Amino acid sequence: MTRVRRWLPGLLLVMPSLVAVGVFVYGMLGWNFRLAMTDRHDEVSEGSFVGLDNFFSLWSQKPWVISVHHAIVFTAVFVLGALALGWLLAFLMEKGIRGEGTFRAVYLFPMAVSFVATGVVWRWLMNSARDERAVGLNRLFDGLGLDALQWGWFRDQDWGMAAMAIPAIWQISGYVMALFLAGFRGVPEELREAARVDGCAEWQVYRHVVLPLLRPVTLSALIILGHISLKVFDLIVAVSGKQIVTYVPAISMWVAVFDSHDPAKGAAIASYIVLAVSIFVVPYLVWSLRREKRS
Repeated sequence: MTRVRRWLPGLLLVMPSLVAVGVFVYGMLGWNFRLAMTDRHDEVSEGSFVGLDNFFSLWSQKPWVISVHHAIVFTAVFVLGALALGWLLAFLMEKGIRGEGTFRAVYLFPMAVSFVATGVVWRWLMNSARDERAVGLNRLFDGLGLDALQWGWFRDQDWGMAAMAIPAIWQISGYVMALFLAGFRGVPEELREAARVDGCAEWQVYRHVVLPLLRPVTLSALIILGHISLKVFDLIVAVSGKQIVTYVPAISMWVAVFDSHDPAKGAAIASYIVLAVSIFVVPYLVWSLRREKRS
């Protein structure tokens, strides 16, 4: 009875959250997977069980294959770009520059802006018109006499998705900077001084002391950036709409459900997105649990 009195109040406190998560997160995920394994390709029929047919048939459809390729390119450029820029900004801030608080606020400000607002601005900046019709960045390059740098940006057939990652990097790199800056500030100064006493140059201190201690921060940032990139939707729609040149799985899902009225196909695409995100999240959760047990 004493044990019950200890854990019952806490259980009652979190019970509404547990029920809400169970129903509206895991319950909806289960319903989505169930729908994905039916042949309900319209909004009126009940549909019958067809197993994994919808999952396999997607790979014979060219728009889906294109969207997966675009998602991979966007994820690679976005994750690497945000990590590199965030680390660089944190490194500069860690040196104790003047007006650090102001710079930190400026770098973090884009996080307060929605992806839709970011997309509207960057759609103008990345306008593909050139020469006398150029606006945005192409206009800047034209005014500076750097015509060779004028580009089709997100309309480019080969590297359009790499350009699409630029506004996402601009918006998220400040957050990554804050993570790395906290990691830099968390490295004990005694360790750095000990390395300097042992004869390490400053770059060796960072390589052998600081950077190894930043691995947990880097992993956390990688997980966060990875799952953001795999489910990106609003930014791309705000910049380019539903064009095939910037097609990604989330847009493919929207088109399947709301334009083509194919619930089963949309559910199958949504299931792929969930599985792709879990590739990032689940290993991180396992690693975190093991780390807690060891500590």
